[in-house]
Amino acid sequence: MEKSIKTLFDQVAKDYDYQRHQLIPCFDEFYGTAVDWVKTTKQKPRILDLGAGTGLFAAFVQQKYPQAEFTLIDLSEEMMRAARLRFEHSKQVEYIAADYTKYMFKQKYDIVISSLSIHHLSHESKQELFHTVHELLEDDGSFINADQAAGSLSCFDLAYKDKWERHIGKGELAEQAIESAIERRKLDQNATVQDQLQWLHNSGFAAADCVYKHHEFAVFAAFKQILKYS
Repeated sequence: MEKSIKTLFDQVAKDYDYQRHQLIPCFDEFYGTAVDWVKTTKQKPRILDLGAGTGLFAAFVQQKYPQAEFTLIDLSEEMMRAARLRFEHSKQVEYIAADYTKYMFKQKYDIVISSLSIHHLSHESKQELFHTVHELLEDDGSFINADQAAGSLSCFDLAYKDKWERHIGKGELAEQAIESAIERRKLDQNATVQDQLQWLHNSGFAAADCVYKHHEFAVFAAFKQILKYS
């Protein structure tokens, strides 16, 4: 499974940003909400991006916190190569081509972010990762995960799939790109919102919620301390 995911994302790395705009019907609200919930009082927060891909989510966050120090990790070397090009003028970005579920991180972070990556993991691995994220965060740290979530019943998942395929069929993507996206989606292992929130709480987070949801696209925000948001 790991090799299949890596191969598929290596192949699409060059066109990934353009395709993501086409493949996410709620792109602006999805990422806009995720970035809005990335909050810290620190001028130079340390931010870890799990499954960073081309660095798209990190780039949005960098616009908000231009002095932040980023660590980007992704299984795909081609995705990391694209990220290096994106941040070629920034000295505040570290790149790691590795499996973030196995990598031994050497520091703590103020914020951990992720987008459209964790849903590829088995449910057991998701729970283990949430524990790891909790341990990687500073005491006032937060975890913002813009990802996918399963419906509470399979009938919702079927409806989401149908709506998504009709949406991308009306867009500008070539037929081959559409077929590739549908093929990648076969590797998805979406978990329900309820399960993911429970796993976050089980991992030790004091507060966690799904702060945005459009069909299967969901944004989760989790905090090690009770939230003081303004």
